[in-house]
Amino acid sequence: MLRVNRVNKIQGIIAVPGDKSISHRSIMLASISKGETVIENFLRGEDCLSTIDCCRGLGIRIEEEGKKIIVYGNGLSGLKEPEDVLNVGNSGTTIRLLSGILAGQEFLTIITGDSSIRRRPMARIATPLREMGAIIEGRDNGRLAPLSIKGGGLKAIDYTLPVSSAQVKSAIMLAGLFANGNTKVTETTQSRDHTERMLKAFGGNVKKEDNTIIISKSDLYGQTVEVPGDISSAAFFMVAAAAMPGSNLTIQKVGLNPTRTGIIDVLKKMGADIEMENSFVSGGEEIGDIIIRGCKLVGTCIEKEIIPRLIDEIPVIAVAAALAEGKTTITGAEELKFKESNRITAMVTEMKKLGINITELTDGMEIEGPNIIGGGNVESYGDHRIAMAMAICGLFANDTVKISNSECISISFPQFEERLKEITL
Repeated sequence: MLRVNRVNKIQGIIAVPGDKSISHRSIMLASISKGETVIENFLRGEDCLSTIDCCRGLGIRIEEEGKKIIVYGNGLSGLKEPEDVLNVGNSGTTIRLLSGILAGQEFLTIITGDSSIRRRPMARIATPLREMGAIIEGRDNGRLAPLSIKGGGLKAIDYTLPVSSAQVKSAIMLAGLFANGNTKVTETTQSRDHTERMLKAFGGNVKKEDNTIIISKSDLYGQTVEVPGDISSAAFFMVAAAAMPGSNLTIQKVGLNPTRTGIIDVLKKMGADIEMENSFVSGGEEIGDIIIRGCKLVGTCIEKEIIPRLIDEIPVIAVAAALAEGKTTITGAEELKFKESNRITAMVTEMKKLGINITELTDGMEIEGPNIIGGGNVESYGDHRIAMAMAICGLFANDTVKISNSECISISFPQFEERLKEITL
């Protein structure tokens, strides 16, 4: 159980763990590339370690050398049929993206995860992958894990995403590496584009025309990848510093990919004092320092168009809204219901326990601020982002906030409590 108490100020210079999305993709693409890939600043959280375990289960040699991860890729056709079931743990990214790669393999794989993963919808990837020629079975008529995947002999498809999702888009793109012809994926609202950027960096034949990504069969080659700090992890500290007048925080070498910086746009709209410095590009990804100075925030309206750029940050944005002057409305965020928990219901339920004026909507939430936040016992639902968001609430509470089952934080940010102590006064 994590206990958090009120603090007076957020101050200091810190770094956050490597980007979760990029860490996952670096292991997967390295595994199907020719030659050696060196990955620096890899996130050693449980989710990303699950990706390493699954790729090892497919016959890939992966070694740790100090702070570096070295992957000895076997090329597109070099994976081996696993001797056992692949277990992704709590990682939705692993099961969905890896399914795209497995769809291109001419062997049978069974892939599963923990109880949370076994409740999450898999038809969204299974449907297009079946259309490409993969044989995919699962519970509930193929809609739930465990999944049985028999791949090979894929054909290209032209697919429009019914829901904007980087995971679904990526699964189809990765399968497209093995398909005959040009695979086209169209999205109405752009989701995070780490897969496109990294595929290009590894030599993949990827191009974009308007809202359509086109990928064709192409060999990949090992690279050196520097993983930037994860903006989704940085977001918790950004909100804490932004909402606490007198604070001054610098977060170094954070990924500033435009498809991920919705949190910065929203906080600025709420009146936050945020700027970026020391920007550079590595592996196709923009990286830089984020400087946050605390001030009084105001409520805002967050709608469907920006949701794909901040979907993982909404729990902590709700905390910012609770501290801001006026009403904040978040809509178009139905996807939150299908994360590690139903994050809409979870945040509304737990924030109410602390006396926060929050209302659940069918596709989001409405928060009236500013609130006097009380102490109390709250639940994480086994969801790392709920646990960390409630911890940030505790920094502003009148009494101790105790977060049950907080060990789930190690999924994405094993050093969260340590970093929090470094910057609180």
